Amino acid sequence: MNEHDDTSGPTSSSASDHLTKPALLIVNTKSRNGAAASDRVYDALKTAGIPVRREACEEASQVSAMIRLLASEVDRVVLGGGDGTLNAALPGLLHTGLPLGIIPLGTANDLARTLGLPIDPVAAAQVIAAGNSKRIDIGKANEVPFFNVASIGFGVDLTRALTRDAKKRWGTLGYLVAGVRALQRLRSFTIEIEQEGTVQRGRTIHLAIGNGRHYGGGMTVSEDAAIDDGRLNVYSLEVRKLWQLMLVLPSMRHGRQGRWKEVRTLASADITVRTRRERSVNTDGEITTKTPARFRVLPRAIEVYVP
Repeated sequence: MNEHDDTSGPTSSSASDHLTKPALLIVNTKSRNGAAASDRVYDALKTAGIPVRREACEEASQVSAMIRLLASEVDRVVLGGGDGTLNAALPGLLHTGLPLGIIPLGTANDLARTLGLPIDPVAAAQVIAAGNSKRIDIGKANEVPFFNVASIGFGVDLTRALTRDAKKRWGTLGYLVAGVRALQRLRSFTIEIEQEGTVQRGRTIHLAIGNGRHYGGGMTVSEDAAIDDGRLNVYSLEVRKLWQLMLVLPSMRHGRQGRWKEVRTLASADITVRTRRERSVNTDGEITTKTPARFRVLPRAIEVYVP
């Protein structure tokens, strides 16, 4: 761990007059663009008059513990990494209540896209320096928090097929390669969705429960989804043939899959999903829990910097 405490230089800016402690800058140096961006982001924040305490992090699993450990010494967290790194930080952010600044350094950067953040690291740092923030919802799958989406079925198969090397080598094209592999194992399964005392049953190949708007390197949960609307947008792909899935897929780019009769949709702040046999649940690209699973919203749970 490399540590730099720096409170020299300009001590205030219009963006952060109420913030008197350093910003905690954590960069996942193993993220797709992490190693090259750390110094640029550090310099951009310093130039904007924000004192910075910088910590290097080689494993996403370390992030949440680091936030908890240093919470009393900093005013906000600036996190450089992909969606997996951001998800790993969630327990620490929820526990401490610190505001979050995002430097998108991953492959898909779905949360950054949902929030309208620039992909360029320096431009993202300037958004943080400008100081405009909003509170956003967090989803929970059982007790596992997530920003973007949870899924059962094809989304889990895709996660297992999408290796770190493939993401690093191919970028977002790695999702396409992994998707082709996952399609070879595609099988439907029985689901039961309980919402406000009403139970719906069916067979699906993929169930997505979205808190944010974007996921999966370019997919959209729903055309009217928002990360601060207090609800989860759910869809179930209930196609019977591969050719039906191929017809639906293009509409998923824009969140219009609900217009197809083979796709069941609903929106709720709290649902429970059961399957005939235990199935894995993917949250923000990591397999983290299993069915039966309760999915719910924590409204306005985290403060983030946005354009």
